[in-house]
Amino acid sequence: MGNKPFVIIAMDGGAASGKSTTSRALAKRFHLMHVDTGCYYRALTWYLLQNNVDLSLGNKVTAFFDGMELGTSIEGETAHISFNGEVVPDSVLRTPEVNARVSTVAAIPRIRQYLFDFQREQKHIAREAGFNGLVMEGRDIGTAIFPEADFRFFLEADIETRVQRRAAEGKVDHIVKRDHVDSTRAASPTNCPEGAIRIDTSHLGFEEVVDKVCEIINGALCPAGESRS
Repeated sequence: MGNKPFVIIAMDGGAASGKSTTSRALAKRFHLMHVDTGCYYRALTWYLLQNNVDLSLGNKVTAFFDGMELGTSIEGETAHISFNGEVVPDSVLRTPEVNARVSTVAAIPRIRQYLFDFQREQKHIAREAGFNGLVMEGRDIGTAIFPEADFRFFLEADIETRVQRRAAEGKVDHIVKRDHVDSTRAASPTNCPEGAIRIDTSHLGFEEVVDKVCEIINGALCPAGESRS
């Protein structure tokens, strides 16, 4: 890495806005550790559902996690959350049951507080693992988790485009409902961070979005004619 700085990139946006595919591409191009915080909340949701915890209990549901040890398992560039050393399989994270309830779980203030320090410490794990930086995606990264990030992006797309993207993936997602819950919750609602770079991906292809973001990053970090990727 030489004298190049350790870079933190915050990537926010709604469901199917393109933040996950873009974040994964950035991780590969710049050798960054990729963290999908949405998967944190999905994993917590799955655990709660598996153990028949009543989600209407609100803040009291955190009692289920008392004594549980959170950890990080790195696979390639991606960092996964683990509970007592066990990583929740990707195959269960985007089931219709989890999709339908993840926003409810993510709206619980004590759940967000429970994960806050863990999310923040991922920058230290990324550095210790030898990455050039961290790209973290979610819905409150640039506002709550890393407001001091070197780059803060907010991706968005119209609802029709996002629904079509989910359908093309063969997935069922309650996008309109999740948008409403996430943007109106009391704890860290989803909003474009002040000063963040806003990109509408509705009419852009995947590579176009990635190239646009990379151009912004390279332009800020590298002298003319030099590329970090």
